[in-house]
Amino acid sequence: MKGVNYRETKGMPYVRREYISGKPQLKIARFSSGQSKVDYDYKLELIVSEKMQIRHNALEAARLAANKSMSQAGDMSFFSRVIVYPHLVLRENKMIATAGADRLQEGMRRAFGKATGLAARVKPDQSIFEAYVSRANLELAKRGFKVASSKLGCPTTVKITLLKNNDIVNN
Repeated sequence: MKGVNYRETKGMPYVRREYISGKPQLKIARFSSGQSKVDYDYKLELIVSEKMQIRHNALEAARLAANKSMSQAGDMSFFSRVIVYPHLVLRENKMIATAGADRLQEGMRRAFGKATGLAARVKPDQSIFEAYVSRANLELAKRGFKVASSKLGCPTTVKITLLKNNDIVNN
């Protein structure tokens, strides 16, 4: 099933994994990367502007795209972090899609379905990624967030904050 089918937030979020056999694994490899102990000049945030669900593989693709662009200046010249966590279990009630199924299958109404993936529910004006960079690497980070926003499938904005006191990143 495509990610478009899970974009809208419908109904209650389903997060109870203990009742599901064959739980889907989280695709996000690392939630934070880079050097967290250096003084940085800017904080960049990727902010979504719609209420929606973002699948875990889209979050991982966006994280990799942003980090690949920012790491051109060096792996330890930035610090990035994924803010949201995909708790929501996505389910799919599969229908017959073989050659003999020439008519549309109705199936059982409101069937439970098989777990296919995970998603994070986000609200408008919620930050999903943040990155701390120095003044010299600001353009690389902006470019990285622009590429990352194309992986998410929702309208996003980049908020840039100048850091006055540089002792904010302690992990």
